[in-house]
Amino acid sequence: MNNEIVACFPQWANYSHAFRYLFENGFDVKYMTPPPITKKTLELGSKNSPDYVCTPFKYCLGCYLEALHNGANCLMQIFGACRLNYYGELAEQILRDMGYEFHFFNMANVKWTSPKSIMENLRVVNPKASLFKIIKALPTTIAIIKTIDEFDDFVRHNVGFEVNDGDFDKTYKEFNKKLDEVNSMREFRKLKKEYAKRFKAIPINKPQKTIKVGMVGDYYTVQEPFSNYFMEKELAKMGMEVFRDMNLTNTIIHNQWKNRRKVAKKYAKYNIGATANFTVAEALNFARQGMDGVIQVKCFGCTPELDAMPILQNVSKDYQIPILHFSFDSQTSETGVKTRLEAFYDMVEARRKDSNLENEKLANLKEN
Repeated sequence: MNNEIVACFPQWANYSHAFRYLFENGFDVKYMTPPPITKKTLELGSKNSPDYVCTPFKYCLGCYLEALHNGANCLMQIFGACRLNYYGELAEQILRDMGYEFHFFNMANVKWTSPKSIMENLRVVNPKASLFKIIKALPTTIAIIKTIDEFDDFVRHNVGFEVNDGDFDKTYKEFNKKLDEVNSMREFRKLKKEYAKRFKAIPINKPQKTIKVGMVGDYYTVQEPFSNYFMEKELAKMGMEVFRDMNLTNTIIHNQWKNRRKVAKKYAKYNIGATANFTVAEALNFARQGMDGVIQVKCFGCTPELDAMPILQNVSKDYQIPILHFSFDSQTSETGVKTRLEAFYDMVEARRKDSNLENEKLANLKEN
């Protein structure tokens, strides 16, 4: 095995830029930004995965294989509150059975209340890792994650109304490219300030009242654009303003899991598992905020999200808000997804027109 440590985390939204900073400046190892997910990634993962694992596992395994082919020799797997806890061990065994040699940092093996366990597992990445350097790199890593989520929110609220097509996409790509050159908090703050101004300077033609849609769903599928066929962009093309609370800032940095379970308690008395209670709470909050619709995005085989579906129907009934469900696997038709989104848009727009007409009638009656 090559003596140089080349670490890689599976492709997941835009967070690879934060991971790059942490591993290069904290763990003192080279970080390989995973290649963008393509159909080939999914095909590789599906070919070498058990039939009935959830689709995010197949995406991650495909990412691991592409990373190993490109020279990575240290892979990482996050932990979770569902079968995800076992997927690191499964992926590692599959890859070793295929003949690959690598280090594997499985976060599910870490006892996070034990400093000894944390340090032992961190040194899987780099045996010479300095805890001081890792801790020193954390504030900037966290700041990068929060800014990524902040900019993502701004873009999804406004990209559908840009005057010049592609302005937001072009600016975001430039920001991401420069983000990979940042090596200190000072450099990062300067970059953030520059691009916060640039995003706000992009000309938009946004109506006073927009069609607002909330997206909820399982942790990976709702955040990784390729796994949901870039649904947020498709909704924006239709002139919708998209809202999504599921991100690393809310779930990990601000640790809003307990808060979301409390919000969902009226409809989900017990913990359903994984992200399901978060999904119910988000849908409920979106309904209370007067959104025009909610879309649940989940992977095929995600049992907790499946259990959340009838609960979401109760929310839909009580708040008179349409909720559309999507389940994604390796065989999902992109054309079918777009057709259903178009039908959803037509329905939401028709409901808004009917509601506006009803409000006008009431206003006229009051005047007379």
